[in-house]
Amino acid sequence: MTKHLKIHSNFNEFESTRQIKRGAILSYVAIAVNILAGLLYTPWMVQQIGQDNYGLYTLATSLISMFLIDFGLSAAVSRFVSRYNAEGDQDSVNNVLGLTYKIYLLIDFVILFVLIIVYLNLDLIYNKLTPNELSAFRVVYIIAAAFSILSFPFTTLNGILTSYEKFAELKICDIFNRISSVLFIIFALLNEYGLYALVTANAISGIATILLKLIIIKRKTSVKANLNFKSKVMVREIFSFSIWSAIVSITQRFIFNITPSILGSVSGAASIAVFGIASSLEGYVYTIASAINGLFLPKVTRIVIKDNASANLLQLMIKIGRIQLSIIGIITIGFITIGKDFVILWMGEEYILSYYNTIFLILPSLFYLPQQIGNTAIVALNKVRLQAYVFIVMAIINMLFSIVFSYFWGSLGASLSICISYFIRNVGMNVIYHKSLKINIFKFFKECYIRLSLPLLSTLVIGLGTNFIFYGVSRFNLILKGAVIVVTYFILMWIKGFNQYEKDLVKDTILQLTRKLKGGFKYRDND
Repeated sequence: MTKHLKIHSNFNEFESTRQIKRGAILSYVAIAVNILAGLLYTPWMVQQIGQDNYGLYTLATSLISMFLIDFGLSAAVSRFVSRYNAEGDQDSVNNVLGLTYKIYLLIDFVILFVLIIVYLNLDLIYNKLTPNELSAFRVVYIIAAAFSILSFPFTTLNGILTSYEKFAELKICDIFNRISSVLFIIFALLNEYGLYALVTANAISGIATILLKLIIIKRKTSVKANLNFKSKVMVREIFSFSIWSAIVSITQRFIFNITPSILGSVSGAASIAVFGIASSLEGYVYTIASAINGLFLPKVTRIVIKDNASANLLQLMIKIGRIQLSIIGIITIGFITIGKDFVILWMGEEYILSYYNTIFLILPSLFYLPQQIGNTAIVALNKVRLQAYVFIVMAIINMLFSIVFSYFWGSLGASLSICISYFIRNVGMNVIYHKSLKINIFKFFKECYIRLSLPLLSTLVIGLGTNFIFYGVSRFNLILKGAVIVVTYFILMWIKGFNQYEKDLVKDTILQLTRKLKGGFKYRDND
């Protein structure tokens, strides 16, 4: 019996590793599609609808998102479904999903009421908008709000797919959503339907993606939400966890989502557009660096229910953290050194402030994103309350600084405020990792940042030097400087940075991709 359980456990870990690898590869495919689409069509889209309309579009989507608070239920779904799956308790999975669906519907009605109140007071909230801008904004707001209300109850779908380790299917949905959205938007703008069609196109692709996820869940999982299930005990258990996740979610909305509203109140639509471009670039960086983080919740959940969890978590955190730092390191260095040229060539000189905004936004991520295994462990161990305290402090500081800084320095002040509050968040989270999770955070920094500092700093110096050698803003110089930085970084990492596991991972990935292109792709499932 013991031997059977061990074989079954090994099979589960084998399958989990295989799914993580598949999910990781498709994550980067999805990212490539997302970034390529954004880089190619964003300048054209802004040109088609105008800078002010793009600012209104950014303002509307950020404002609606600010109210779509699921009170931590999506995090609760991921945690409880992962836990019950690890225990093999399918009935509890169905019961908890039945309860959360009903709770989502209740919250949806509350959000609808709040959005109506906000709509009736838009002219008071955004008094810096002109009458024409306000009129257009009202229409955009209605379209975005209608889609948000319709889609909100389905927020839990990502959590279900993640908990069942259907990473490949989830990433395919992301790719479908992005491609369909771009195609719909291009069609709408080519036919001169304008700003309103832009928002509608996003809504249509979002609804189609929801339907696709529902089909996958029905065919690929054994989930059957029990809508008839009632349990005050389970509701209390869900909310005892989700209330703190809700606070985390709310405070996060006091960063990027509220910033366009602050700029709309004290600056204007043009500042929102500039910040919107910087926010998009930061989003690309975040997406690339965090592509594989969400794949580890089931694995971390299995680790924390075993003995010696802290040591195992540290080992996994270092392994994934070094990979993440290697990725975000080259992105950050590359943008600092040649980002100004890129923004000018991409969007034009009128968006040059977006370059400085983006630097402020991405610098804290260099220290935060490589530690995401620690964040995942906080969820798995139900210590989100501690994270919530840190995020409350972060949100308060950002609100205070953002209002003042934005008034004097516009979008640049807003980005500086986010940078300061994010670094404060980083310090607080490291205290939690070390004190509460018992993770030796000093060893983590030694193995990740100190050991990789030489190739990182050397590449930065060489990258800055290329600006003096290849001066002048042109596509040729941008590509040339970018190539020098990437090649230099890879050589220095291979000689002074990567350990043997990471070198084998690079070789293995290249080998897998080569086989994939030749039609003979097979996974090599070494952990």
